Amino acid sequence: MRAFAALAIAALAGGCFQPLYGEHSPTGGPVLREQLSAVDVLQIDAPKGSDESRLAVEIRNALLFDMTGGEAAAPPIHRLKISMSSTRSSIIVDINTSRADIENYGINATYSLTEIATGKVVVTGTTFSRVSYDIPGQQQRFARLRGLRDAESRAAKVIADNIRSRLASYFVAGT
Repeated sequence: MRAFAALAIAALAGGCFQPLYGEHSPTGGPVLREQLSAVDVLQIDAPKGSDESRLAVEIRNALLFDMTGGEAAAPPIHRLKISMSSTRSSIIVDINTSRADIENYGINATYSLTEIATGKVVVTGTTFSRVSYDIPGQQQRFARLRGLRDAESRAAKVIADNIRSRLASYFVAGT
């Protein structure tokens, strides 16, 4: 009897959930993919020629691809503005040479989603990413630079994923 009751409750509760990226909307409204595709991602301001400008392009490109799936974007209904800054700090330092063995790289981003028709800001938020990388030997300067570049790319991908997830939550739940 208990097993039957548990199965009945599970069956009733199963109808309450909808897949976030499903093909059909239970309310008959636009599918999440269509809503994300209608977001115009503005260029991210960063000093020209800097590592941050490369990361700004990387974050924007990752967002555009994640939101459109590589297809043409829909006519924009919302506008996304992002500002970012980066940090770098030494975590473990060799006491004999005073050189870093492990460093942390971080990106802080602030974003806002605005309805184009009304000019009303509907979502604001901040997100961050911290990644670490090793410096393999004190004489390998190029390995250090490559480790830093990989850390920057990983942090940029996390920022893009966090923003996309927050926007998906807004479009599905309305909050």
